[in-house]
Amino acid sequence: MAKKEPNFLGSVQQYFDKAAPHTGLHAGLLAQIRHCNAIYRMNFPVKFGNEYRIIEAYRVQHSHHRTPTKGGIRYSNHVNQEEVMALATLMSYKCAIVDVPFGGAKGGVKINPWELTTFQREKVTRRYTMELINRNFIGPAIDVPAPDYGTGSQEMAWIYDTYRTFKGSDIDAAGCVTGKPANLNGIKGRVEATGRGVYYGIRSVVDQAKDMKKIGLTAGIAGKTMIIQGLGNVGSYTAKISQDEGGALIVGVAEVEGVIYNPKGMDIHKIIAYRQEHGTFLGFPGATTELAKEDRWYGLDFECDILVPAALENQITVENADRIQAKIIAEAANGPITADGEKILLKKGKVIIPDLFLNAGGVTVSYFEWLKNLSHMRFGRMDKRFNQNTYMNLLNKVEEMTGKTVGIQEKIFLTRGGDEIDLVRSGLEETMVTAYGQIREIMNKKKKVNDLRTAAFVSAIQKMGSDYLAMGIFP
Repeated sequence: MAKKEPNFLGSVQQYFDKAAPHTGLHAGLLAQIRHCNAIYRMNFPVKFGNEYRIIEAYRVQHSHHRTPTKGGIRYSNHVNQEEVMALATLMSYKCAIVDVPFGGAKGGVKINPWELTTFQREKVTRRYTMELINRNFIGPAIDVPAPDYGTGSQEMAWIYDTYRTFKGSDIDAAGCVTGKPANLNGIKGRVEATGRGVYYGIRSVVDQAKDMKKIGLTAGIAGKTMIIQGLGNVGSYTAKISQDEGGALIVGVAEVEGVIYNPKGMDIHKIIAYRQEHGTFLGFPGATTELAKEDRWYGLDFECDILVPAALENQITVENADRIQAKIIAEAANGPITADGEKILLKKGKVIIPDLFLNAGGVTVSYFEWLKNLSHMRFGRMDKRFNQNTYMNLLNKVEEMTGKTVGIQEKIFLTRGGDEIDLVRSGLEETMVTAYGQIREIMNKKKKVNDLRTAAFVSAIQKMGSDYLAMGIFP
């Protein structure tokens, strides 16, 4: 009988175990980092019309090496305790990699949000929030949720309003949750954050000419062919930004209804607009190949330079890993490759950009939002005009010294100060570039660490271990 592959949590623990010997930390400390600290499982009633439905839900706090803990809330029929534990565990490592001061957490509610009305989703969300409040599992200094699969800014607004109802005296109440609407103490750039972070991460990897030469590619993202699996928030923004700002060619898109492919490239904006109009992208006029779901699920094995799994976990396994033609697999989703599937890909010389680094853009910008809420100050408010006036004075002086003038539109462009979204994007880019540099440095220093995921885990574990050691908990 064939060996059964580990589940999502099992894969995460295998990755940890592979990296642990390279961290230099002792066994007791590694055991503390590996395990989840707190698991809260709840079952609560919600009345839909004349019927009551018992909702199964979770909140897992993986690590308190830093507080508050941080992580999204997932709405899905497939939610279970081990999945939420795996996601919370990844959040701890993710936060450590990008140097944001949170421990990892995650929430899950076992519902299909698309089968519920807006009013029903609101009732579930508010009731779930009340459970977290009652058990002290939410608060700007305790545990800060965010959006995940099946949730968005509307759910975060309901959470914030419910928390504020019960904790009205908390001046920092807005910091109890991130991913809120921008006009409700949210932050500009949060909706696109994970997808933009994926783009910055991919760009950081492909800009390394020496590494690209090993897999037969030139440096730079421009002209690279890309397939996107999953056109949700992360997948759609990754595709749009990679195409518009990086010059990548979107040659394939896969979603629940099937796959479209054109080796010469397709305009992602037109694909998204077509899908919104028709309810499906099947029939899109730019596609040369079209497969319905039952013909070939997800289209992972089409030819491309970069494959971006941006849907759910466990999409690339021992059953299909050998068919992957992409030279780079960029994990925009959490856990899209199983541990056993990864072994096959690495043997084939594939470059895997791991999820715990690549999709950390969401938590990075959530951190910016949390800081904004605690400071009660919009980014750019204090220095935008000062910088703009300084640049203008410098430009005027250059014009005076050279006797040449700059056009009014060029002058406005050259002297503008940074708005909130400019500063958010700049901070996110700096975070992703710096984090990748640290990961690559580990690969260069540790000769036995020869893949990006192991190096990323080493980086995260060492940072978490350093925090625990500083506390004096471990000798």
